[in-house]
Amino acid sequence: KTVALRQALDKYGFDAAFGGARRDEEKSRAKERIFSFRNAQHSWDPKNQRPEMWKIFNTRIAPGESIRVFPLSNWTELDIWQYILQENIPIVPLYFAKERPVVERDGMLIMKDDDRMQLRPGEAIENRLVRFRTLGC
Repeated sequence: KTVALRQALDKYGFDAAFGGARRDEEKSRAKERIFSFRNAQHSWDPKNQRPEMWKIFNTRIAPGESIRVFPLSNWTELDIWQYILQENIPIVPLYFAKERPVVERDGMLIMKDDDRMQLRPGEAIENRLVRFRTLGC
């Protein structure tokens, strides 16, 4: 994702890119600001970020700099679910755990719902309760 994003920023001259990351998702995202500045090489230095006090943001950028904008940065997972409920946003059924046909391979569960993936000797399809870690989007 990062390489493709950098290529698009360079190719089209964008100075900002929006993302949906939240600080509570993982340790590396905890230091991100709502407006997270990158240098001309698209590198991020957490010590070189601007203060964001009282919801006042300095969005001026120097030539070559870019910004990653994370409007949901301060939201929690509960905030997300409350917003979904409040706005009556439909949820993709793939998001929820359910019985799915899977094959265990190399310590991972791989969904087997068509003929693209061939089974290896000794592998068998079994139905297990699975919630996808990512939907690949």
